[in-house]
Amino acid sequence: MTGSIRLLTYLAPSIPAGLFELVAAEIEARAGVGVALAFETRTSGPTPDADPFEEGRADVAFVCGPSYPLLRAAGRPVEIVGAAPVFDDPRNEGRPVYYSDLIVGRDHPARAFADLRSAVWTYNDRQSLSGWFRMLSRLEALGLGHPDAFFSRVFPSGAHVASIDGVARGDADVSAVDSNTLLLARRRDPTLDSRIRVLESWGPSPVQPLIARGGLAAPLRTRITETLLGMDASPATARRLREFGVLRFAPVSERDYGSL
Repeated sequence: MTGSIRLLTYLAPSIPAGLFELVAAEIEARAGVGVALAFETRTSGPTPDADPFEEGRADVAFVCGPSYPLLRAAGRPVEIVGAAPVFDDPRNEGRPVYYSDLIVGRDHPARAFADLRSAVWTYNDRQSLSGWFRMLSRLEALGLGHPDAFFSRVFPSGAHVASIDGVARGDADVSAVDSNTLLLARRRDPTLDSRIRVLESWGPSPVQPLIARGGLAAPLRTRITETLLGMDASPATARRLREFGVLRFAPVSERDYGSL
């Protein structure tokens, strides 16, 4: 094993930490490089004002999709690592995609998004595609104005799992959440559907990517990509992936994320 890399993820706890621990272990074993794994839980992804690559905190990072074009637009030399997870939601049809699922309390009277006027909205954070930007796009498409005017209250939960819990408890009326997070939450708690329901689904969108700092050696980036794409070839590792709702990693490219 030669050298080491810093792997940072912005996606836990909504995507379980164990998935990223598994990825780190596989990269160490198969790409021949040590991995120092860290978690950033305050936001879904970096911005030019808080860039972990520029700050020397990361060589590669799992981020929510909007961070990639945002960093590129600011001139940051980040690159897409060419592999992303395929979750086993049937709607994904074997693709590395996900949806924004709009959830409300099971007994909420709304039957469409427009019925949510004056509802209490909770969201994970404002760097999130599924939790924030898709809601803004829906409001704009329907001509319903700014969220602060349409909803009676808008407040951050800090994570998709917290948004799901908040709606299930009745602390909020509605939230838009990562469909893969909701998939896993339903499996952990079979009673969840007695307390929430999906009102609308928006997407699909390309699933959250792994991005690398521009200075990361191309051969190492290739080894990382090949490691991810081959993880399901081992029956033991494939079983571990399925524990986190992941079927495999599939190829992705810049074209998938440039227009988010």
